Amino acid sequence: MTRNAVSLPLPSFFNAKNAALWGYSPKLADLLGQSMDWARQHGIKPAGSDRFKFHVLGIDLQRDFCFPEGTLYVGGRSGTGAIDDNVRIAKFIYQNLGIITDMSFTMDTHLPFQIFTSSFWLDENDNFVAPFTTITIDMVEKGKVRPNPAMAGWLANGNYNWLCDEVKHYVRKLKEGGKFELQIWPPHCVLGQDGHALAGVIQEARMFHAYVRGAKNEPEVKGGHPLTENYSILSPEVLVRHDGKPLAQKNARFIKTLLSADAVLIFGQAASHCVKSSINDLLFEIVATDRALAKKIYVATDGMSSVTVPNPAGGFFADYTSDAEAALQRFADAGMNLVQLTDPIQSWTGIQI
Repeated sequence: MTRNAVSLPLPSFFNAKNAALWGYSPKLADLLGQSMDWARQHGIKPAGSDRFKFHVLGIDLQRDFCFPEGTLYVGGRSGTGAIDDNVRIAKFIYQNLGIITDMSFTMDTHLPFQIFTSSFWLDENDNFVAPFTTITIDMVEKGKVRPNPAMAGWLANGNYNWLCDEVKHYVRKLKEGGKFELQIWPPHCVLGQDGHALAGVIQEARMFHAYVRGAKNEPEVKGGHPLTENYSILSPEVLVRHDGKPLAQKNARFIKTLLSADAVLIFGQAASHCVKSSINDLLFEIVATDRALAKKIYVATDGMSSVTVPNPAGGFFADYTSDAEAALQRFADAGMNLVQLTDPIQSWTGIQI
């Protein structure tokens, strides 16, 4: 075991209670000021010297998903899911600062008009379609919903018929591909809004790791194309337009980054949606390349929660936990490792430190 592999204490500035505070934001100048002494005190070497490349992928740990004040809070069945997850994630990063080579945090990034937003669609009475409506091909073909014609000028060069044909194609392709049906979501992670930012304790851990280890820790942005969803960081939901031209493309650069690492740890929100979709796409690339690569993927089951919609009368209007659990079992069956952030990393199979 190298000095870098020793489990480290939590830094004095870390406060688990901040994980529940929407407005908490770290002071980056203070983190930078402490980073050099922390590295010297604990004998932590620069990330570039790591022989075993350990990459951490944190998916969509943004305010809108991580706090009750957010527009799409991932509370899980406990009601405090994302908050509790973020405490465990931050502690794991600090305790394993000398092991983690690089970190990538995805940023769900949305604009005023996108195919999954109310602003994109009008109903039969020319009102915006309500959030949580499911758009089906039958609804589109029968004219129960239609794309907002106000967008045609900039989105379809003024050709509204083209736009109508495109949305029919899109909804049909989702169904053919066995994807999520087209769901209308409340505005979330809108660029420029407070909800787009990473949760404060996650940003704090990310930046401290970068400063201490001289790591790149580059964010990965997804979700800005108006004509496709992008649950996964690796690929949008639909790649080709109805006229056969490219709509969007896979994130080939980042796929290469993940597959070239010696180990990849994945956590984030929500287990039932963006995490599941991202790992699905990663598994697809692994199967196409070398199935043995699955064994270097570690999925932190205590670093993610599922989408639930609580019913004030008790229970849930919707609960995607079982979907996430089934996906996790499928990933394990494919050779990926299901791990706990609270377990010593030395106990994880295949980690060479």
